[in-house]
Amino acid sequence: MDPLTQGALGAALPLATRHRKQAGVAAACGFLAGLAPDLDVLIRDPDDSLLFLEYHRQFTHALIFIPVGSALVAAAVYGLGQRWLSIGFLNVWLFCALGFATHGALDAATSYGTQLFWPFDETRVVFSIISIVDPLFTLPVMGLVGLGMVRGNGRWGCAALLWAMVYLGLGAIQHQSALSQVRMLAESRGHAPVRIVVKPTFGNIILWRGVYEADGRFHVDAVRPGPWLATIAGTSVARLDTARDFPWLAPASRQAHDIERFRRFSQNYIAKATDGSARVIDVRYGFIPTEISALWSIRLDPDAGPDAHTVYETDRAKARQQLQILLRMIFARP
Repeated sequence: MDPLTQGALGAALPLATRHRKQAGVAAACGFLAGLAPDLDVLIRDPDDSLLFLEYHRQFTHALIFIPVGSALVAAAVYGLGQRWLSIGFLNVWLFCALGFATHGALDAATSYGTQLFWPFDETRVVFSIISIVDPLFTLPVMGLVGLGMVRGNGRWGCAALLWAMVYLGLGAIQHQSALSQVRMLAESRGHAPVRIVVKPTFGNIILWRGVYEADGRFHVDAVRPGPWLATIAGTSVARLDTARDFPWLAPASRQAHDIERFRRFSQNYIAKATDGSARVIDVRYGFIPTEISALWSIRLDPDAGPDAHTVYETDRAKARQQLQILLRMIFARP
C-alpha cells in the first residue's frame, strides 16, 4: 500500500505491546521499519525500465527477510539515536521486526502481488481485498496510533489493529460478492470464463473492477456488491498475440523478451493498447473500472535494434477527470 499506511500499521503492532514511556519509541521504530521494505524501488537500471518491477515486492517483502531487514533498520535507528534511547538494541530490533513484518502481509492484501515466500516460491501472493490507497482504512489507523503515542497507551495500538482486521474482513466479503457478480454476468452473456480477477477501485471497497477471459478476449466490467447492488457493463479487448499484434517483432529480440517479463508480472492479463500505439498494457488495472485505459504499459519501438529494451510507462494524465467519473459511479443509485 502507500507509504503512509505502511508506516502507520507498522507502528500499530509494536505500539500494542508497550505502555507508557516505551510506547512512543515502539511506535516510531515500527513506523520506520514499516516503510523500509519499499526501498526496493531504488533497484533500477536506466537501460532496463522493467528491472524495478521484478524486484519490487520481492526479497525485501519476503517472510524470510524479516529478521534481516528489521535488523538493518534497528542498527540504523540505534546507531543514530542511541544517546536518546532508554532501551537496548534487542528491544529496538524487536519493535522494528514487528513493524517490518506488517509490510508484506498488508501488501499481499492488495491486487499488485507480493512474493512472500521468496526464494522458495516466486508466486506473487494476491488477495485483492483493498485498494493500494484507501483513506477509510488509513485515517482511523493513523488516528488511533497517534492517540496511543500521545497518551503512552498501547491499547490504542490494539484498537488500530482491530480496525485494520475488521476493514480487511469487509474487503474479503466484498471480494467474494464481486467475484460472484462477475461470474453471473459472464454466464448471462453465454461466456465460459477461463479465469476471473476482481479488484477494488481506487480508494474504496464499494466499487470493483472485474476482468474475465473468454474466447480469447478480456471483458472488463464494474460491479458494486453489497446493499447497493449494481453491475455496469464495460468493454472488451483481444488477448495479446505477439505474432498477430506485432508482426515486425523478432522473436529473439530483447523487446520480445521484455514482453514475456511483463506477461509474468501481469499474470498474462495483457493486450495491445486500444489506441493503436505499439504498447502492451496490463488489462487488470484502469482508473475507470469499465474502461481499458491501462495505468501502466510497455512501449515497443519497431525501429529499435535487437538489443534495445522496451520502455515502461505510466499514464495518470487525466486523473482528476477520471476521479470525478469514478466518484459518480461509486455513489450512483442502482
